[in-house]
Amino acid sequence: MRPLPIACLALAIIAAPALAADPAKPLVGDAKQGHMLTYTCQGCHGIDGYKNAYPNYHVPRIGGQSKEYLRLALSEYRDGSRKHPTMQAQAQSFSDQDIADIAAFLSELKP
Repeated sequence: MRPLPIACLALAIIAAPALAADPAKPLVGDAKQGHMLTYTCQGCHGIDGYKNAYPNYHVPRIGGQSKEYLRLALSEYRDGSRKHPTMQAQAQSFSDQDIADIAAFLSELKP
């Protein structure tokens, strides 16, 4: 196999940023995909009265929250600027698209 000419490699490097997603353009969440991603959320946030069984502390309502709030909260848990060990562990595996999908689904739920 022949190596690519330098001109082709240079063009690929120059064009690569243009092919990346536009960070200024917000992601569109898919509520159906978000529903599949939130199955573990129900363990704490789906309990009547939004209480965790043990330890006994208040678990916030997430169904019906705004997309913006949900995106911000999950992003902050993921990057560590919002502290909660369980939520940080959960959010670590989420991509930006996962977070948009989860926010789309949860924001549509009736509180």
